[in-house]
Amino acid sequence: MRIAIIGTGNLGLSIAKGIVLNQTHTSLYLTKRNLAAIEKWKDYEAVTLTTDNREAVQNSDILIFAVQPNQLEEILTEVRDLFTEKHVLISTITGFKISRMEGIVGADYPIIRSMPNTAIAVGKSMTCLCSNTKGEKRVAIAEAIFNALGTTIAIEEEHMQAATVICASGIAFWMRLIRATTQGGVQLGFDAEIAMKMSMQTALGAASLLIETNSHPEQEIDRVTTPRGCTITGLNEMEHQGLSSSLIRGLNASFEKINEISKS
Repeated sequence: MRIAIIGTGNLGLSIAKGIVLNQTHTSLYLTKRNLAAIEKWKDYEAVTLTTDNREAVQNSDILIFAVQPNQLEEILTEVRDLFTEKHVLISTITGFKISRMEGIVGADYPIIRSMPNTAIAVGKSMTCLCSNTKGEKRVAIAEAIFNALGTTIAIEEEHMQAATVICASGIAFWMRLIRATTQGGVQLGFDAEIAMKMSMQTALGAASLLIETNSHPEQEIDRVTTPRGCTITGLNEMEHQGLSSSLIRGLNASFEKINEISKS
């Protein structure tokens, strides 16, 4: 695949890393205003650095836009005359709807929205994908790119904001749970560094159990709870204090906020 990443900041570099490591490219163009920040990438095979978005578009088929939301419209306007039937447009920009992109470049090109989270930096992103009608047969291209950086799931665009709350904001929510578990561990007598390691690895183990066994959380909970035991006692106390309720309320509050932002 001839790929260009338009806007090679932190997210763009994470995507580039996955592409290069998995050799999913025949050529890769990286664009950035200040090339000094990505200078080391010029040494990778078949990778070209440029400040010229038009050059990148002309020499690529798959265009991944990883710029700031307030930059995308200007960039699309700058390069739209270069688009041909071979081009596939993949946007990583939160809140920038497909209809808005079509309003700039037209509806004749495959457009795919992707919503990765910050775990993409370590190849563990949960990336949500949706497309316009033209892009339905090209979603597999985005899946190939982002599956190299974690896991993908195709959803309807109307659910993209909810997915942002669960997957992107969700990283922060899970971090807070890990921090709270760490603080509890310190109160139980562990050094903070040890408590953190125990919390992180246990969280990883819990998620891995569900992923690798295709199990349900309640099934795994049942495996570690015994009548009158310490686990069920702790779980019940957490529920009495509103653990599940507060998480659900937090998700809904974030969802209301992202809807408010999108309207303003």
